[in-house]
Amino acid sequence: MSNTDEPVIKISNLVKEYKMFARKKDRLLETVLPGFHKHTTFRAMDNLDLELRKGEVLGILGKNGAGKSTLLKMITGVVSPTSGNIEVKGKVSSLLELGAAFNPELTGYENIYQHGQVMGLTDKEIKEKEQEIIDFADIGEHLSQPVKTYSSGMFARLAFACAINVDPDILIVDEVLSVGDMAFQLKCFKKFEQFKEKGKTIIFVTHNVNDVMTNCNRVIILENGKKTFDGSVKDGVNRYKKIIVGINPDEEPVKENIVISEKYEENGKLWKEKFNQNPNMIEYGNKEADVFDYGVFDEEGNPANMFDNGDVVTFKSKVRFNTKVNEPIFTLTIKDFSGKDVTGTNTNIEKKSTGTFEKGDIAIAEFTGKIPIAPGKYTVSFSCTKYNESGELEALNRKYDALLIEVITTKSTVGLVRLDSDIKVKKVEG
Repeated sequence: MSNTDEPVIKISNLVKEYKMFARKKDRLLETVLPGFHKHTTFRAMDNLDLELRKGEVLGILGKNGAGKSTLLKMITGVVSPTSGNIEVKGKVSSLLELGAAFNPELTGYENIYQHGQVMGLTDKEIKEKEQEIIDFADIGEHLSQPVKTYSSGMFARLAFACAINVDPDILIVDEVLSVGDMAFQLKCFKKFEQFKEKGKTIIFVTHNVNDVMTNCNRVIILENGKKTFDGSVKDGVNRYKKIIVGINPDEEPVKENIVISEKYEENGKLWKEKFNQNPNMIEYGNKEADVFDYGVFDEEGNPANMFDNGDVVTFKSKVRFNTKVNEPIFTLTIKDFSGKDVTGTNTNIEKKSTGTFEKGDIAIAEFTGKIPIAPGKYTVSFSCTKYNESGELEALNRKYDALLIEVITTKSTVGLVRLDSDIKVKKVEG
């Protein structure tokens, strides 16, 4: 094996346990009284093995409490393992707890040097990086003021600039690429891209799966301190999407063959229970019908709180009719978090005849296709309307902003819509 193939991080049988006490005095008594045991043990990391090589960009996915931050803290030496081994080759820069090495009484300028010394740099090396850090942070005259006077945004900018500009061999990032305003975020991601181009080893933890898909070339999934997946980004993200909606990713999906139907036998389970429901949903209408259930599903029929904008997905709603309705209109609307309509359609726009529904009938409306909008977080609204005898549109029941979804992507998107274009370029003689 060549040197370039040797792991820069090698973790073997890593275990981290914490003692848990029901009462504070039990902790004290156990400390001073030999043989007194009143604690239970929480295993935050459970026999983890992991090797990471130069140039790999590893995304770590897992629900809250899975052990992601615990793992990063042990790699950086902030937390000691209970047992197991961690071998790290090269200089590590951590973006875990920005500004942890800062002294609030010192000026921003003085903290640049203090941070560099903590990172093991000489004053000469810090001096060489000084202007780059100052330019990156871009906090102007505040640099000469004590850090304790900074706003949270200024503090984060300087801390990020210090951490990102020390030219590490290994960069560890935990949920911090969204600090500051949009211009600063863009600067952060450009720096991140430069690190990737230089072949740096990067460990990346975030709840934004889109960031993992666009930045990483490998994914692991942690569940209750155990590594349950290690492989390609696409397979890892698909598995994680099932986990976050409570589906066993190892089970074969059970497909539902459902179309718009006048009759439907309920099985006692509601789709919406599998989704991120909006507690601030807005509902109105004359109650001639009730949109009582809804959900979003992938091509395998699995609930999908999160999906790629290149995937085919199905939005479903169940509507119970409380009176006879001719040609009801079933609608779907997707909005951004500012409340603006992003896209949507309905059976009237699609020129779909829906027929007549009697009192007690249940309809299931399905909208299937790709949703090629930019990655981000959105709300989904469902409704049932009709045109009355006067030709006016009448809301039977509307559930505005009922579900919260996240759209991710496997490729970059310019603007609001993903444009999959057949591009041809040819050279002609001038």
